Amino acid sequence: MKSKLYYVLYFLYAVVVAFVLYLNGVFTGGEISFVNLAINIVFLIIIGVLFLISSVSFGRLNSVTYELEDFMIRLQKEYKEANGKNLWGNYRDKAKVFEDEDLQTAFNKYRLRMKSAKSKRGGVSSCDLEEYINEDLLDRVGMNFFNSGLSGTLTGLGILGTFLGLSMGLGSFSGSDIFAVSDNVGPLLSGMKVAFHTSVYGIFFSLVFNFVYRSIMSDAYETLDEFLCVFRQTAQPPVMKGDESSAAMLVYQSGMANSLKQMVEMMKGNAMEQSAGVERIVDKFTVQMQTALDTDFTKLGNALKSAGEAQAVSAANAAEMVEAVTALVEVNRNVQNALANVMERQEQFARELEQQKRMLAETCTEMSDEISSQVYTFGQMRNMYEE
Repeated sequence: MKSKLYYVLYFLYAVVVAFVLYLNGVFTGGEISFVNLAINIVFLIIIGVLFLISSVSFGRLNSVTYELEDFMIRLQKEYKEANGKNLWGNYRDKAKVFEDEDLQTAFNKYRLRMKSAKSKRGGVSSCDLEEYINEDLLDRVGMNFFNSGLSGTLTGLGILGTFLGLSMGLGSFSGSDIFAVSDNVGPLLSGMKVAFHTSVYGIFFSLVFNFVYRSIMSDAYETLDEFLCVFRQTAQPPVMKGDESSAAMLVYQSGMANSLKQMVEMMKGNAMEQSAGVERIVDKFTVQMQTALDTDFTKLGNALKSAGEAQAVSAANAAEMVEAVTALVEVNRNVQNALANVMERQEQFARELEQQKRMLAETCTEMSDEISSQVYTFGQMRNMYEE
């Protein structure tokens, strides 16, 4: 498993230490240069301390990764036993979900967000667990701020050892004739030995550590993505989406429109019955009273008949108003659907933009570290040649 890959650093470190001691005559019984040996031991101790700090951070990162894997397997098992039922109710009020303190703190923040965002219909506003348990959390646990610069630090130590060895050899190199120069070749070669040894294992450790570090972080990121995917499928809290809210509002408006339509129909029917009754009464009344009052009651009957017709026209206007309200509801539904589609596209664009931003920042950081290292090396080599 990639998460255990950092154990290779211990093995390679032991091999390099033994190799350096062998080259300095510790195991062969040859002549030992205590200055060279002391410089190499100091450099190796510094590298060992750096590896030890990184190992502690890798161990914490592995602990978080293993716990995410265990929780993911537990979710899948419980989801299968529950026959596809959402598991959020099992973890909504559970006191201890993760053993790791960082994961538990992040999950508690997520639960508080969910509880504070409840709606009257039982749903919650949109919020993903990735806002709290994400790559930034893994970077913080794995001390990314330290490990990301350790590769350049190891390369810098190798270059520092190179110039230190060269300065030692050149400092002891003196003389104006060939015999004096030949006597100083030994110290010069001894200093060059320090220079080359520190450069070799500094660059070697830099390459190996960079490979190990990136492999471990890649494995942790993959595990995080799998965990978030399983959580969304099995335990993501039910969310009242924008289109669902719009649909509920449209159903409510449609219900009101239907109620108004029924009321108008009832009013229309009553008005027609009342108009017919009034007309019959008027006819009988005018027939009976025409002989007595003749023309005056005929005019009165015509006026009442006109009033009945006006009432029928009013009922027709009310029916047209209901149809207009129904058309307005339909237009509102279409507008709500269009707005929901626009919001979904905007959220997708924002996620893609955030991902590109993260990738650009990582690329810029790597390029900056590499350029800084090359500029520093070039400057040192130029100073050496000028001297």
